Amino acid sequence: MNTTPETLFEIQASEPRRIFGSVVLGLLGTLLIYTALATPPRDFIFLLLLLVVGIVSLVAAVRGWRAGARRIVLRSDGLFDDLGAPIAPLDEIASVDRSLFAVKPARGFLVRLRDPAPRAWQPGMWWRVRRHVGIGGVTNGSQTKIVADALSMMVADRDKAPETLSDE
Repeated sequence: MNTTPETLFEIQASEPRRIFGSVVLGLLGTLLIYTALATPPRDFIFLLLLLVVGIVSLVAAVRGWRAGARRIVLRSDGLFDDLGAPIAPLDEIASVDRSLFAVKPARGFLVRLRDPAPRAWQPGMWWRVRRHVGIGGVTNGSQTKIVADALSMMVADRDKAPETLSDE
């Protein structure tokens, strides 16, 4: 018997943004490595910097491509990835912020947690640093808006003070 809560909403990567982000990072990495090898600078540190940043760009392009194939799932118990790993469990969420000045990914939102959580990063999809979780990047903006609004309502319902019963 499967006891996993039902999926309420999903966030997927926008294919054009996923392709564009991976191609741009891949081209940047290739260009930096080509520059380092074709016309090596005199300073060894600069050569090393070009190679390291080029390799990091290529790795980020591959990781971003893989992460874009995944989905973010909103369930009744919080935000999870499509494999069931927790991103932000509902009982740990303090607030959801979609405001203009929030430090959040493009077309996304910010979740503040009650307690610090381990760092994690799925390029273009979500990141988590201590008490902050950013959802968005190459994701579909309309999907992230719906999930942010639904998650805000879920947090508000959870935090609503229980009604007191009067003794009659």
